[in-house]
Order: sequence, then structure tokens, then C-alpha cells
Amino acid sequence: MKNTSRLALGLCVVSGIAFAVGRGYDARAAAVPPTAKAVVVNAPIDITVTEGTSMSVSVSPDGQTLAIDLQGSIWTLPAKGGAAKRITDVFNDARQPQWSPDGKTLVFFAYRDGGYDLWAIDPDGSHQRKLTWGNFDDREPVYSHDGTRIAFSSDRGDALGSDYNIWVLDLRSGAFRQMTKDPGNDYMPTWSPDDKEIAFTSTRENSQSIWAVALLDGAERRITDAKLRADAPSWGPKGDLVHYATGAGQSRLELAGKTLTGSENAFAFRVSWTSPTEFFYVSDGKIRRRSVTADAPATPQTAEFTAGLQVTRPEYVHRRRDFTSTTPRNVLGIVRPEISPDGSRIAFAAIGDIYVMPSTGGAPQNLTKDRFLDTEPAWSPDGTKLVYSSDKGGDLLQLWIRDLATGKDTQLTHLTTQPMGAAWSPDGTRIAYLDVDGMWRRAGVSVVNVATGKVTKIHDSLFGPGMPTWSPDGRRVAIAMVAPYSTRFREGTNQVLTMSADGGGDRWFAPQPNMSIDSRGGGGPDWSPDGTKMAMIYEGALSIVPVSPAGEPLGAPRRITTEQAHAPNWAGDSKHVLYQSMDKLRLLDVETGVAKDVPLDLKYTLDVPKGRKLIHAGALVDGKSETARKDVDVVIEGNRIVSVSPHKAAGHSGPDFIDGTGLTLMPGLIEFHSHLQKDFGEAQGRAWLSFGITTVRSPGGTPYEAVEDREVIDAGVRPGPRVYSTGYLMEWQRVYYKMGIAISSPAQLEMELERAKVLQHDLVKSYVRMTDIQQRRMVEFAHTNGIPVATHEVYPSTFVGVDNTEHTAATSRRGYSPKMSTFQRSYGDVIGLFGAAKTIFCPMIANAGTRRVFAADAEMGKDPRFALYPQWMRDQVAAYAAGRVAAPPGTDAGDPEGPGKMVTDLLKAGARVVAGTDSPNAVNLHGELAGYVGAGMTPYQALRAATVTPAEALGLDAGSIEPGKLADLVFVEGNPLENIAAAHHVKPVIANGRVREMKDLLAPGR
Repeated sequence: MKNTSRLALGLCVVSGIAFAVGRGYDARAAAVPPTAKAVVVNAPIDITVTEGTSMSVSVSPDGQTLAIDLQGSIWTLPAKGGAAKRITDVFNDARQPQWSPDGKTLVFFAYRDGGYDLWAIDPDGSHQRKLTWGNFDDREPVYSHDGTRIAFSSDRGDALGSDYNIWVLDLRSGAFRQMTKDPGNDYMPTWSPDDKEIAFTSTRENSQSIWAVALLDGAERRITDAKLRADAPSWGPKGDLVHYATGAGQSRLELAGKTLTGSENAFAFRVSWTSPTEFFYVSDGKIRRRSVTADAPATPQTAEFTAGLQVTRPEYVHRRRDFTSTTPRNVLGIVRPEISPDGSRIAFAAIGDIYVMPSTGGAPQNLTKDRFLDTEPAWSPDGTKLVYSSDKGGDLLQLWIRDLATGKDTQLTHLTTQPMGAAWSPDGTRIAYLDVDGMWRRAGVSVVNVATGKVTKIHDSLFGPGMPTWSPDGRRVAIAMVAPYSTRFREGTNQVLTMSADGGGDRWFAPQPNMSIDSRGGGGPDWSPDGTKMAMIYEGALSIVPVSPAGEPLGAPRRITTEQAHAPNWAGDSKHVLYQSMDKLRLLDVETGVAKDVPLDLKYTLDVPKGRKLIHAGALVDGKSETARKDVDVVIEGNRIVSVSPHKAAGHSGPDFIDGTGLTLMPGLIEFHSHLQKDFGEAQGRAWLSFGITTVRSPGGTPYEAVEDREVIDAGVRPGPRVYSTGYLMEWQRVYYKMGIAISSPAQLEMELERAKVLQHDLVKSYVRMTDIQQRRMVEFAHTNGIPVATHEVYPSTFVGVDNTEHTAATSRRGYSPKMSTFQRSYGDVIGLFGAAKTIFCPMIANAGTRRVFAADAEMGKDPRFALYPQWMRDQVAAYAAGRVAAPPGTDAGDPEGPGKMVTDLLKAGARVVAGTDSPNAVNLHGELAGYVGAGMTPYQALRAATVTPAEALGLDAGSIEPGKLADLVFVEGNPLENIAAAHHVKPVIANGRVREMKDLLAPGR
């Protein structure tokens, strides 16, 4: 259809639902940043799909009509097949419809307003209504045969987490009844023909089996063998129980141990019975009908369908980073600002160093001024010392103490892990810290004696805990920690975990039940020195919680600011709190409520090299041609390429000449998805460069650390790839990662979006629990300000104009991926949507490809570049080198029906594939490229996915070697257009016009 452009401030009409894309501000007065003019959105593009990914089906009692849940909406169609009609709008994330016995109602579960609830709707699309409410997720509803009750699964419990159980809603009284209470997760219920039992899937007793519970007395029994992995039971009218099973390379349906579906890729949902012997189900993306009789044909009947969807290709002026101007810039990446006990000074980390300034504001003093990673300072109780983390003593971060009177730095710890987040005990004799020991800042909690250096572990490793804070008597330590609602789904709320300073004695507290502290990376808690209260962040604002000496809340949180707050910490008088708000430091008097700015005068200058360099390349892979050019000269002025021409012998000498005879020059690689971690130290930047990676996109971090990661490279304080980053992963109400934020209201979302604008984040990330309606608002705001939006989703993200989708599968709030069905296979709906939208898609299939890299090179495990990484990552490398990393069935990138096929199908359909790994190990980007080639891409196509295409997606003048582009170049041995493995045989690297020899990247002078 013709794409007629129009302003996004108009109205879009979708499935009869009108919504204003420009809601929330006056279109006449909307401020448009200088580099991002009014957003233009193409008219929606109509597409027709004939297959569904992760789709379920339910047949009406009269056998005439089917209901399906295609890409988050409920649709109906004739049972014989035909055109599907959407009966819910695109913003419900509606799943697994089930018919009432009288055929007058459909029940389903949906995520419309930030939690999964049970909903009902009439088959014609009218009278949509909620059946359940609250903070808990209710899923997988099914009617009893008499139509009076609905069984469902839910994590209804307490504020500190529970598990999934089977519940029953009585539609006559509105009463709820909990049917199971086992600590395992019970879900996917189905009623027995006589309504006397409910069968369900359960993870109890270390298996995944089908169990049943009697409604009369609650008696429970196992139905399937514990050795068989079984799921999604469905009881037929005669008592036959069909369930889903995996194993032996099959994704199948079974009845009494007999496989019903042969080689089909059956989807893991309940079948829907249309008679005592026949049922509908979905496999291979198709709706199918099959009989359970002994003489049933081997081939099922297929009900072909069509469904119309729409996608939108956004058009807006992207905000572009300036990599040329040397005009001084204000530092925005202020990390862990902390006020001294006497309230007179503030310490913080910025652009790689530790600074101290008066609490009245001004120009700070740089205390460390080195190329190492110095971060997270904390004051001693007497204000004479600072403890901070630094890798200046070796390859790992350790704790250092700065004596402010003498200026002397002393290394306190000598560990094999990386201590971070240090906090002094009230008496100054001990320091609590996070003992970081793995990816995503997995860490235990330890205490070190300042005088002796003796370390005591007080808590085993946790997933991304918050910074420690001490009770005033020094007996307990508190942190923020996620409390999942169940073990079935990982998300939960951030609550307060306290522990004995000697180890053990864990106690959990929920200051505001079912409400999350915003984040474990800047949301508190911080215990006041007098021990009577804690400061923490709820819904974006600073709150105070009265607590007992043990940290137990004595009342509800009291909000004391209306502006956004981050990283609160107390002065020694327990009356003043320092915090960050947008791009300012603020000091609040808790008693009067008066807050004032702390002016900060700190700037940096972009590191742009001067002079002219002449490069001779034995061969040139320019990123635009499928063949390499021989003997080429490239001239660089400053940090940009000014000419590319055939080789001439004249002028090829002197300090500004780089001789690449015998080597191939190619564009620097772009890692499109990796989350930067401070615990890797300054060596991480050198590691990226050593593998030829000159730009890294980090789609998730804490807001100010993310900016500091960018500024420290731009300022040239440390060598490394240029960084494109965002702040928090934006969640809704529930959260998992430390770098995630639990947003609880539209007002809080507006705060977060405004902070992304103020801190000049390069993108915003809509994460797993973000609602589709709020994701639409994110797109509107971000595009108006020239910023792209990233997500894990398919639809309606492609309808509202989300720019980037991450992962072939990955985490989903549904428990299964809408992008990939069982055995990681995608079907026509996903391919069609991404292709028509020309989505920027980052697959992340590096596991299989990295195994290929190591299998093809016996010496790879000994590569000296891996010495730049911490031990836990070196152990991963050793596992790859020894061939101990296996892929689950159906996940190999070369599998003709697996994720590799999805990637090549998307490329053919028109999606823009970019290479990223979700890993901090740079070799995995080469594994990703190897995976692409193994899946059927040419080396040229694979290289473009790590050069030209991501550069275009970022609005970055790089990715190819031509005049005007930034000088991000890599010398390699061999021709990567003939053998993609040549791309990891890196020699000198030129990043932003600066030459980095391999010897300097591996072992720089200290």
C-alpha cells in the first residue's frame, strides 16, 4: 500500500480503537530539540499472515467457531478455516482464550494495565471486562463444565513472594478458593469431565508432571510419570487426558504415553476438544484438528486462516552524537555522590576518577587522576578518609583507602573477586562491600577489617544486590534485593534484606507491601546514622521509612520530594539527605522540606586526535563491496577518513605512516548489544578493541554509570570503543535486574523519560514487564526527541514504531516467546511483521557460533586477549576451548529450522539484522558472525550486520571505509569476505583515529 506520511500528532485508528499518538502535551507548544524535528510516522502498512508463532486455539461448544491468540490479540474464525476477526484491540497482550460451556463468553488472561488478570469478552468483541484485579498475576483460565467456576493459576501470596498455585473463581459469588499449596509451581489447569478434579502441570518433587486435585477434599495425585517432562494437560469428555511433552528431539502431544503428533512441532498449550474423540491444537504455526481413535489418520486436518495486521515504519530526525567539536561539555555521569559526615564535602566518581568538592558547590578536586577505573567512593565516619574501588593495583578492582590529609592511597583488599559498593561501619573499623563474582554483578556480601585486612563473608552470592548500608550499632547490614513472586517467573519487587554483620540472620522487610523500591542500582535503602529511618526511592521520589534498630519498618514510606530522586545518602546529622535529580545534585533538609542545588562545575573535552595519517592496506574490505580491493591507501585527518585511493609509493614513510602490507583493513566492528560492567575494570575497553570492536551499544545500565561509561571514552581517559548507552531497563511494577527500574505509574514513566532526555541517553529500553500502552508512550516521547526505542517484543511494538527488537527468544513475561515457538522456530507472522516494518533486529545466537570459532581454531583457548578478563570469564573460555559448551536441541545456529533460519528468513523479508551478543566477552561477537555464516549468510552479509547496518541504526558516521566517515578501522590477517574467521585475527586497531597496537592493548604500561 502507498505510504503517505503524516505528523504523529494526528489520530491513528486501529481495530475501531482511536488513540492520540501525541497525548500528554499541547501539540502547538511541544518543544522539539534542535536535532529532532517533529516526528513523522508512515501510514500503517497492511500485512496478511497465515501462520502463528506461540499461538493457542480453542473451539466453541457447538464446534463452529475457533478462538486464537495471535500476537497478543484474541481473534475468532470459522472452525473450517477462513478469515480471522480481531475481537480485542492491540494493547491487551491477551493470551490463551477458552470458551464458556454455553458459548456466550470467552475468558482469557491479559496484561493490559501492568499485571496479568483474567478477562472476559463476548464472541462478537463486545462487553470486554475484568474478572480479577490486584498486584498478582492470574493466568491460564478455564471454565468448569457447568459454567459456574473458572480455574486458573496465580502467584497470589504475600509481598515477599510465593509460588504459582491453582485457584478457583466462583462466578456466582465472586469468591476465590486456593486449591493447591505445594511449594512447587502449579499451573495450566483443566477440569475433569465431571468437574470433581482439576488436573494441572506441577514442578513439585523435582519434576514437571501432571497432577490432579480433588475439589471435595483437596486430595492430590500424580497422573504422569515423574521421569517424563509433561505440560499443558487437557481432559477430554470421555476422560482422555492429552498433554504436551518434550524429549528425544520432539515437541509433541501425548495420550497415555502414545505420541499423537509425530514429527510436528506441537505448541505447548492445552488442546481444545470438539468431540469425545477429536481436538484442535496448533503445530508448525498452523491450526490443526486430530482424532484420538485407534484408526485416526496420521495426517491431521488443517484449518487454514488469514489475519490482517498493521506495522508502522517510523520516520524522525535521529539525534546524532557530535564526535568532532572540542568545546568543553558538562559532565553528566556523576556516580555515587556521597556527602561527608559533617556535611561539608561531597565525594563522587566521574570520567574515571574520584572527586571531592564543597557541599556548597563549585569546581571539584580530582583526587586520583589516572587511567584506571576508580569508582564508588565512601566516607569514613570521621571524614578523614575515603574508600573506593580501583584496578590501579592490577587487573582486578580492589578496595583502596585515600587518606585525605596526606593524599596517600593504600590498597586494602587483595582478592580474586572484585569488591564494590563499599560502606564504612559506624565505628570506622570495618567496611562492608559487594563481592562481585560474575555476570550481571552477581555478588556476595562481605566485611573487611580495616586494620588487619581480614575478610568475613556474611552472605553468599546474590543476583545483583544493592549497595550495603549499616545499622547504627554496627550489628546489621541492609541491602536492597529482589523478592520474586515465584520461581516460575523471575521478576519481583525490590525489598529490604538485612543480615548480621557476622553472617547469617537474614530478615526480609517490605516497607510498602507489593510496591517495589525503584531500583537496586540507586534506589537505596540508606540507613540514617541515628538508626531511626531509611531513605529509599519509591515511584521516582525520595521517601523516608521509620525503622527499628534492626531495620524493621515502623510505618509506611513517607514521600518527601516531588521531583525525581536517585542515590540518596545521609549526612551525619540524620537531618540532611544528598541525592541526584536529573542532572543536578540536591541537598534536602528533611525537617523543613527545603532542597537546594549543589552547583557542580566539571567539564570534559572530546578527545579528538590531531594530524594526518597515511595508511597502506594490502587489501581493503570497505563494507560496501562484496569483494576486497588490493593495495589501497587511506588518509585520516584527526578522527575522520578524508580519502581512499589506489596505493602510491610516494610518502610512505615517517611516524604518520602505517604500513599494512600483507594485512586486510576492514571497518571497526560494532557490538550492538552488550551490558557494560564496572567490575571488569579499565581492561574491558582494551579487550573490546583487541577483538576489533570499536563501538559498543549497551541497552541497559544504571542511568549515571551509563553516561560515565560514555564520557570516559569520549574524553580519552581510558582506551576503549565508543559507547552508545541507555539507563535503566524500564519495567512496570515488577523488576529483575539491578539495572532495571520498577515503574508504577504513568507519572513515574514521564520522570524516567525526561531523565533519559536530560542525561542524553542514546536510546530507551522497554523491558519485559512494560505494558504495550506505555510502550507506545515511550515511542512517542523518544522519537520526538530523536531517540530510538528498543524492546524484546514483536507486536504491537512493530505497530507503534519501536526501532529495535533484541533477541531471537529471550525473556518474556508470558513464560514463552511470541517471537519463537517450541524448539526456537519462528513462523510467518513474526517474519512478516519484522520484515514489513524493516525492524532493526539483534538476534544474539552467539552460543552456537562461538562453539564453531573454538572448534575451528585449536589455539583459540590460549589467546592472550582472554587474560584481560576476570577469572570467571576465563573459565567460560576454557569450557568453550574444551568443547564442554553444548547447545540444547533445536538451538544451533545452523539448525535448518532453528534460530539461524529465523535470522536468514528475516534478512530476506527486509528486516535489518545487526550483530550483538548480550555478553561482555568480545569473542562472542565473532561467534555471532560465525553463527550467521553457518545459518546461510554470506561473509559479506554477516560483516555488514556488525558494521554498516548497526552504524546506520545508531546514526553513526562509521561502519564503512569511505571519505567523511569516522576512522574506526581494524587490520586483520586474511580476508573476512572469504573466511569470516579472519575478522578475529586482529592486528593494529584504529579507534576514533587513534592507533592502538596489540601489545599496548594487552599489557599497557602502568
